[in-house]
Amino acid sequence: MPQAYWIAHVTVTDDAAYSKYAALATDAITAHGGCFLARGGRSIQKEGRAHPRNVVAVFPSLDAANACYESEAYQEAMTHATGASERDLVLIEAP
Repeated sequence: MPQAYWIAHVTVTDDAAYSKYAALATDAITAHGGCFLARGGRSIQKEGRAHPRNVVAVFPSLDAANACYESEAYQEAMTHATGASERDLVLIEAP
């Protein structure tokens, strides 16, 4: 089964609330077999709309990444991100 990537582009608008999200989301992601490949750091925007924060995590499968997103733990984390960030998120299966 191919691995999958969780790719998020984020603009944080409330640092305190987003910090709560990040802590809870990290626990949910690792509980579903996810591992961060990139989390913030320098980037060069070549096309499209830039976000100051970019995150890439790898999961054992697309099903595992989706199960994480839909999990109770991750949805609890999302209560802190909603209104505290503008986000684009895609889950994509590796070739």
